[in-house]
Amino acid sequence: MRKYSEILEILKQKESEAILISDPYNMRYLSGFSGGEGYLYISECRQCIIVDARYTLWAKSECDIDVITIDKDFYQSINAFVKSDKADMLLLEGRHLTYVQYKEFEDNLSAKVRCLDDEIGRLRMVKDEDEIGYIREAEKIGDEAFSYILGELREGISEKEVAYKLEMYMRTHGAEGISFDSIAASGPNSASPHAMPSDRKLKSGDMFTMDFGCVYNGYCSDMTRTVVIGKASGKQKEVYDIVLKAQQHAINNICAGTSGRDADAYARDIIEEAGYADYFGHGLGHGVGLFIHEEPRLSKKSEEILVPGNVVTVEPGIYIPGEFGVRIEDIIVIRDSGIENLTFSDKALIEI
Repeated sequence: MRKYSEILEILKQKESEAILISDPYNMRYLSGFSGGEGYLYISECRQCIIVDARYTLWAKSECDIDVITIDKDFYQSINAFVKSDKADMLLLEGRHLTYVQYKEFEDNLSAKVRCLDDEIGRLRMVKDEDEIGYIREAEKIGDEAFSYILGELREGISEKEVAYKLEMYMRTHGAEGISFDSIAASGPNSASPHAMPSDRKLKSGDMFTMDFGCVYNGYCSDMTRTVVIGKASGKQKEVYDIVLKAQQHAINNICAGTSGRDADAYARDIIEEAGYADYFGHGLGHGVGLFIHEEPRLSKKSEEILVPGNVVTVEPGIYIPGEFGVRIEDIIVIRDSGIENLTFSDKALIEI
């Protein structure tokens, strides 16, 4: 099982004998099981996946640890392991469980229960070369999808149609699925960073932002490009150039040893100096992996220090309510010698 020694160290630090993983991304990361439902139980005595009969064959095909099929009560079975392992304390993933689920464990187990912080999620922060390769392949599919969609954009097509075409392209060109609901936001809608695609039809003069990604072998991609339908106005060109300059400055300066706060500042300072401080309201980026938003974060509040193997987005934006927004996003890998950019789509302002 992956990271077993690190899990035992967490148990030691928390003065516990066993841990129960319920978050599906952490379960997949540690065991390989991608079914999403069940539990991963780990102690010094055993490591096993606990599922119901729907997932038995699935889990056995993916895992090299024991798979236990439960046909009655999960709590009884877990309690049997706790008693057998003489565990006085069982660690739970409080960030994933509901309060009701936590109380069920507390009321039905002979051991005391205690919540982890994000120790398991933090194990996923540094990617190995296989993981980076999966993200690279997912981002390549995204690059190809962007090239494809440029040929489909025109006045009269709706935001929903564009989002659908992007997603269908990715699904039919190697992706397992999409890594999040695609954003396709035109005109004044592009001033909302997380706008949902609507029936609004693209018009000449619109800024049009597309934020999309896909999943390859479980790992996510994420990219954003903003184009203009028709000819860009002077203000649109100005804002676009500021965002591109901010992103490129950040990419040129981020390296191992940079804090999340300093990485954010590389882009934010340029946007603020240009007079648009009030129009960049989110952090510069986030980690990407099995889940689309992981640690580390690149933001004004993040003291996290970037290390080789971190995979993060760099996505500054300017959003002017009632007018338009611009965001440009790449995924980069922190390397010993600098960074590797996994996103290759053109970033010059494209007029359709």
